[in-house]
Amino acid sequence: MSSRATTTAHRIFLLSPAHCGGKRASYLFNDNATFDLARRVREPGGVPLAEVFSFVSGLYFRGKVAYARTFGRPPEGLSGALVITTNRGLVPADTTVTLADLRDMGCVDIAADEHRYRRPLARDAKALAGIKPDCQFVLLGSVATGKYVDVLLDAFGERLLFPEEFVGRGDMSRGGLMLRCVEEGRELNYVPVGGATRHGRRPPRLQPRRSP
Repeated sequence: MSSRATTTAHRIFLLSPAHCGGKRASYLFNDNATFDLARRVREPGGVPLAEVFSFVSGLYFRGKVAYARTFGRPPEGLSGALVITTNRGLVPADTTVTLADLRDMGCVDIAADEHRYRRPLARDAKALAGIKPDCQFVLLGSVATGKYVDVLLDAFGERLLFPEEFVGRGDMSRGGLMLRCVEEGRELNYVPVGGATRHGRRPPRLQPRRSP
């Protein structure tokens, strides 16, 4: 059974995180870095998590943020784009973070046996699940392993969905697909994670967009 925007009153997107220990993240931790983002993330006010992760992850996270902001329909008072973190559970994409926050995130692994990751995520997912029984939760991230799915399924059950078009695609392809959907005002097709086919053949490449 699939689901689109017309079938539910509320929908929240759950975004998988960027890797805080990768090469692009190292640019932010470089004390000699002088570019704008590196300077602002050192200031007391910090920078929105979505901006930092879009820099660290590039196209994939930019696609997730843009897609969630366009198509999210959260209950009143909640964010339609929640980011899975390594040590803080689910946080709104607009939450500000500092370099110290990113350093803390980089010290915790996303693993089933890592309680610093699992406990906050399970706590927040359980709280969300009880707010609105008609709210669906769409995971914009990998469902091929259990690192996100195992915790989220326990809380959301059949309300945990993912885009069917993600199966077989790499991160860059997913990011490009979501940005294209935003441009076209077209949502993807969501299917329940539980019992779904999580692996598949790689689909055809997206056709290049022609510049206007």
